[in-house]
Amino acid sequence: MPWKVAIPDPNHPKIRLRSEMRRILRGGEQDSEPVCRQLERWLLERPLLKTLGVFSALPGEVDLSGLVARHPERCWVYPRVHGDELAFHTVENPGTDLIPGAFGIREPRPDLTELPVESIDAFFCPGLAFDKRGGRLGRGRGFYDRLLEHARPDAIKVGVCFPWQMVDDTFAEPHDIAMDAVVF
Repeated sequence: MPWKVAIPDPNHPKIRLRSEMRRILRGGEQDSEPVCRQLERWLLERPLLKTLGVFSALPGEVDLSGLVARHPERCWVYPRVHGDELAFHTVENPGTDLIPGAFGIREPRPDLTELPVESIDAFFCPGLAFDKRGGRLGRGRGFYDRLLEHARPDAIKVGVCFPWQMVDDTFAEPHDIAMDAVVF
């Protein structure tokens, strides 16, 4: 599906929601540990999920570093921006393997092993907001939607957020990839 750049209508409900969520995010840091504990329980029920795509948190996003540190038996892969696409790389030590990258996000060093998207069992996806139908409101660049189009059909897509990021409607569009679960 081709991606077109269009000038967004500032009155579109999705644009207004994105603006409102960004305003709320500027309100300060949140405690990520309760969400990480929920994710940990979710993972313990799914021992066959071995290769997990995670993200380096931006301010206002759930920091998954505690979860990753407690589960070295899993293969953790992090995204690296390549132009308009994301590629996942194996990270064994986030403290030394992640460096400042695109958009100020910590991402894997370029010399780390890149994994094909088809080898990832589950993706933990950040977002500005999620809804109970699995709708995800990203930051507007489409990186995760383009990536998840190529995931295995059985790969699980999990939205990760703070409880206050759950909204009634994310105003999903046809190109938006829905989450299979949202953990908050």
